[in-house]
Amino acid sequence: MTDPEYTDMYAQSKSDTQYRKLTSDYVSTLEVDGKTILKVEPEGLRMLTAEAMKDIAHLLRTTHLEKLAKILKDDEASDNDRFVATELLKNANIASGMILPGCQDTGTGIIMGKKGQFVWTDGDDAEALNQGMIDTYTKTNLRYSQLAPQGLFEEKNTKTNGPAQVDVYATEGDEYHFLFVSKGGGSANKTFLFQETPAILREDKLTEFLDEKLKLLGTSACPPYHLAIVVGGLSAEQNLKTVKMASTHYLDNLPTVGGDYGQAIRCPEMEDKVLEMTRNFGIGAQFGGKYFCHDVRVVRLPRHGASVPIGFGVSCSADRQAKAKITKDGIFLEQLERDPARFMPDVSEDNLSNDVVKIDLNRPMSEVCKDLSQ
Repeated sequence: MTDPEYTDMYAQSKSDTQYRKLTSDYVSTLEVDGKTILKVEPEGLRMLTAEAMKDIAHLLRTTHLEKLAKILKDDEASDNDRFVATELLKNANIASGMILPGCQDTGTGIIMGKKGQFVWTDGDDAEALNQGMIDTYTKTNLRYSQLAPQGLFEEKNTKTNGPAQVDVYATEGDEYHFLFVSKGGGSANKTFLFQETPAILREDKLTEFLDEKLKLLGTSACPPYHLAIVVGGLSAEQNLKTVKMASTHYLDNLPTVGGDYGQAIRCPEMEDKVLEMTRNFGIGAQFGGKYFCHDVRVVRLPRHGASVPIGFGVSCSADRQAKAKITKDGIFLEQLERDPARFMPDVSEDNLSNDVVKIDLNRPMSEVCKDLSQ
């Protein structure tokens, strides 16, 4: 019997991510046994993390802003959809000034690294990456959200927003690649896992299941969402790790056809069906309408024959993540949008209305919602 050909479960086609160069410092190369080694100083990891966490606290991807602008041009969007989209675009403009963050919940720092076998670093990478995150939070206007346990029931704020969640994986090559995420409590709380049976692996059954369960997301995590659904997984934790990666669009270049080894695949037909399903919920962008979700990612993983874990989660309106890489040419960070004003609609006096709905926030939410629906 021949050995099966190994395939990285998350192998993808080449990404078109655009990067900006931060520096050529902190990196060098040396030759060892005929191999070129990339040497990265801990200060480079720290600087990269600090810059990444600052950027994602204030800036968004161009593609995210394009989806908000699209809502304003959609005749099927509700007035509530357009209102939310407009306010989110205004918020993005304020945040891009790099003073106030895009969301008051400035999140938990999550850092995933993929370190090639020909990359050398000195010391514990997690320490340098953690410290870079702390540098940004302690030196700018970002909230500290992390609580350190003192006992089972006692805890206190770390006053640094540390620790970050750091996961570094070994891979091949001579480059160091990263995904930086700042995950707020609201969207993190909207992560769900269901342990189902193989009977659900029929389109009608899965569609019925999702039509019921996806409504559990509600609006408290600030839609419109980037929704990720993962079916399968060799363990519960692998399923939910994949949910998080898919919600950041990190897995967008997965293949759409499976193989014999068990590679992750995307299911674009189901993505389209689920997106249409969410539009028919009537929930919309928080107060009723069409735009409960910007988009949907559905990923299928290999599984044990007796179990079918199904997980889903979201990246919310604070869609905070950025890729990065360290190569022999320097340290690079994903280029985020620095001019969100170009997505704002042109406003003239003709667009203004004398009809104003007055809202008293001291009244019960049911009454406030009734007023907003006028």
